[in-house]
Amino acid sequence: MSENWAICIGINRYDNLKPLEYAQQDAQAMSDFFRASAHFSQVYYLAEDAPPLPSDFGSPLQSRPTFGNLMRFLRVRFEQPFLRPSDNLWFFFAGHGRREREQDYLLPIDADPGNVEETGISVQHIAERLKRCGADNVILLLDACRNEGARDGQGLGLDRQQGAVTVCSCSPSEFSYEIAELGHGAFTYGLLEGLGLEGPQNCATVERLDNYLKFAVPDLCRKYGKPRQTPSTFVEPLAKRHFILLPARALPEDLEPLKLEALEAEANGNLAEAEQLWWRINAVAPADAQTREGIRRVTLKQPGGHVGPPASIANRSTMQHSVTVPRRTLLYGIGAAGLVATIGAGAWVARTRGKLRPSPIRAETVPVTTVNDEGTLFDTRWETVETFSQPVDAENDIEFSLLPAHSFKMGSPDGELLRIGQFEQQVDVTVGRIAVSRTTITQRIWRAVIAAYHEQTGLSLPMAPSSFPGDDRPVETVTWLQVMEFCARLSKLTERVIRLPSETEWERACRADTLTAFHFGSTLTPALANYCGTGGAVCGMSFGENVSRASYADVAYPDGAYAKGPRGTFYGSTKPVRSYPPNRYGLFEMHGNVWEHCLDNWNPDVRSIPHDGRPFIDADSSTRVLRGGSFSHNPAICRSAYRDWMKETTAGWEGRVGFRVVCEV
Repeated sequence: MSENWAICIGINRYDNLKPLEYAQQDAQAMSDFFRASAHFSQVYYLAEDAPPLPSDFGSPLQSRPTFGNLMRFLRVRFEQPFLRPSDNLWFFFAGHGRREREQDYLLPIDADPGNVEETGISVQHIAERLKRCGADNVILLLDACRNEGARDGQGLGLDRQQGAVTVCSCSPSEFSYEIAELGHGAFTYGLLEGLGLEGPQNCATVERLDNYLKFAVPDLCRKYGKPRQTPSTFVEPLAKRHFILLPARALPEDLEPLKLEALEAEANGNLAEAEQLWWRINAVAPADAQTREGIRRVTLKQPGGHVGPPASIANRSTMQHSVTVPRRTLLYGIGAAGLVATIGAGAWVARTRGKLRPSPIRAETVPVTTVNDEGTLFDTRWETVETFSQPVDAENDIEFSLLPAHSFKMGSPDGELLRIGQFEQQVDVTVGRIAVSRTTITQRIWRAVIAAYHEQTGLSLPMAPSSFPGDDRPVETVTWLQVMEFCARLSKLTERVIRLPSETEWERACRADTLTAFHFGSTLTPALANYCGTGGAVCGMSFGENVSRASYADVAYPDGAYAKGPRGTFYGSTKPVRSYPPNRYGLFEMHGNVWEHCLDNWNPDVRSIPHDGRPFIDADSSTRVLRGGSFSHNPAICRSAYRDWMKETTAGWEGRVGFRVVCEV
C-alpha cells in the first residue's frame, strides 16, 4: 500500500501584512484530517504556536513559518529522497500569496510586500524541493491571497509545476474568501468536505477532487453571500488527473486509466514509465493479477532481466518512421502479448501528417461489450469496423466509422421501461451509408479547426467555450448555431461535406443494429457510461445553481439504476472521449457524457419525420433535437430512443451539450 505524507502551513498574523482570521485554523484542520481520518504516515504542521518538527538527524526544526525557517525546512528535509515513487506528498498552505514578475509566491510571516521576490518563496522553488522526496505524486493545495474577507492581489495559479498536481483556491482573476460562519476559508472547507467523502462519490482521484471543488466552493460562496470563487486544478502531465490520491478509498474503475497508461507506455517501449505505473497500481491493489503480471513482464524486458525488449520495440530507433500504438488499441483488454503482436504485424499504419486528404479506409477490430439484465458482463465479441481519418491540420484529425446502409425500427417498444410513449413511437426507417465521427468533437479539435480556418462564415466562435477544460474532453456548452458554424468551417477546410447527423442517422449510429434500450443491452453500469446513477432525473450544478431534480419532462426518475441493473455513480463532469467501451461500429460514448446536437427541428411525432435518413426541417421553428443524455442525467434519459430538444440559440446547462459529426460519403 502506498503512503501519504503531508506538510500543512497556516499563517494568521503577519509582521508586515494585514492579519487573517482563519488561515491557521485551516492548516490545523487539514493536519487533523490527514492524521486522524486519512491516516497519513507523517504530517508536518507549521504555524505560529506549533511544536518543533522532528528531524532525522540533529536538533528538531523550527515550525514558526518565517522565511528562514521555511527555507531551512525545505532544504534540510528534502536533501535526500525518503519516499517511494508510488507514495504521495501533500503540501497545504493557507495565507497570503502574491504574483510578482510573472511568478507565484507564497508569503511567510516576515515577508516584505514591497520586496516579494527576496522575502517570499516561489511556488516553483517549493515544488522543485518537494519533488526531491522521491514520491511520484506531489500535490500542492494553495489557499492563498486572503485579506479581510478577500485575498488581495491577483490569484495564484498561472504557473504550471511540471510533475505535480496544483490545486489553487480560486482562478487567477478571482479572490479567495474567508467565511466567518464556517470558521474557515471557503476553499479549505470545501476541500475537507470533498476529501472526507466515502463510497462511489469519493474524491480519491485528482479528477474527482477537481470536479467536486468546482461545484462545492462556488456553492458555499453563494450560500454565504460571497462573490464567485472557482478553484482551479493544473496537472502536469495531464495523465496525472487519473492518479489516485487516497488509495484506501479508490474504486475498482479508478485503476483502469492507470492500467491504460501502463499498457500504452509498455507497448511504445517506455519501460521505465510502464514499470513505475504498474507499481503505483500495485500499491493500491496488491492482489490484482493483471498488475502483478504487468510488473513481471516489464521487469523481464528491461536490461538486467531474463529477456530483452521485443525486437519490434528494441529496433524502433532504427525505423524511418516511429510507430505508436494508439490508445484505442490498448483500451479494452488486449494485453501485452497482443500489443506486441499488433506492433509486429504492422496493424497500425502511421498517418500522413500535414495534408488534408483523408487516410485510406482501413479495417479495425473493436471489442463489443454486452451485459445481461443485471448489468453483468455477458459477452465480449470482436467486430471489424471500416474507419478513416480526416486531418484538420498537421497534428489533428477526426476519426470516422463507415456504417453500411441499414433499415431498422426507430423508437422504443411498448415494454421498454420509462419510455416516453408519445415521443418514441416505433417506425421503420432506412438510413443510407454514412461516416460518423467515432467520438464527440473534442476541445482539441474545436480549437484546431478555428485556428486553421478562422474566417467566420456566419458567427464568431469562442476558442474555449467548455466548462470542463481538457484537450480530450468533449467540447460542450455550445449552441446549435455555433456548431453549424463549426461544421461550415470544417467543410470549407477539408473540402468535404461535414455536418451534424440527422436524428434518424444518430439513432442508427447509437443502436448499432441492436434492439435493446442501450447498445450494451437492457441496462447501464458505471463501467459502460458516464451518467447520474445515484438517483433522480438530473444531478449536479450549473453555473453555481443546483439543478438536481427527481423529475424531467414530467416523468419521475426516483432511482439511479435502470431496470434490473445496479445503482451507479455521479462524477459531476464530462470524461475524456474513449473512456468507455465502443459499440459495434467503434463509436464511443453514445450514451451519456454529453448531449449531442442533431440537424433536425423538433417534432414530437416520430411518424411525421422523414424515414429515409433526411432531417425534419421546419422553417418556422428554432427548436432543435438533442440525443444521448449526459453525465448529469438518469440512465433512462440516456437510452437509444430518448428524444429531447433545445432552442438553437442556447447552450443548455453548464457542460452538458456537445456534438459529433457526419461526413457525407
